[in-house]
Amino acid sequence: MAKQSEDKAKICFSDLNPKKVHDFDFRPTPEIIQKLVTELELLGLSKVRFHGQLRAVGRKGWELTAHCGARVIQPCVVSLDPVSTRIDVTVERKFIPLSDPAFDNDGKDEEIEMDQDDSIEPLEEGVDLLTILTESLALELPAYPRSKGAVLKTSIFSADGTVPMSDEDAKPFAGLAALRAKLEK
Repeated sequence: MAKQSEDKAKICFSDLNPKKVHDFDFRPTPEIIQKLVTELELLGLSKVRFHGQLRAVGRKGWELTAHCGARVIQPCVVSLDPVSTRIDVTVERKFIPLSDPAFDNDGKDEEIEMDQDDSIEPLEEGVDLLTILTESLALELPAYPRSKGAVLKTSIFSADGTVPMSDEDAKPFAGLAALRAKLEK
């Protein structure tokens, strides 16, 4: 399958037949992948694929059901060694008009309160597959990637002549324990 540019990632709803299911298979170009690496602060990104279907829902809405897959490389939070992770996630989005009851805006244009369903998006002219791909990757990235065997060692820092603070001292009742120790003397 050929790699696709950013303009191929945009699908206009008016170009689609609402009576049919529309398949898509978006595989970004190396230039887009490099932008994603920079934007998501990764060491590497490969095997990126975003494929699924768009189908009409109701009179004006659309539903996207897709699979996002990629291999990401991030720095280990302990050793900064590269950590490779495979991301495979199902993505669902419902694009509905702002007039739909799922949006509770009470006629206020400044702020739109969203329902608890985080898959609901306001209906616009179309869908940007690259934006959804980027969001999906960002949400699925491990927050603290750790390479095998990486251990954070305990280090103690203090000025000469002072007692170094331990993890126990940082606890909320550590001050009370010190006070009790002084009173017992």
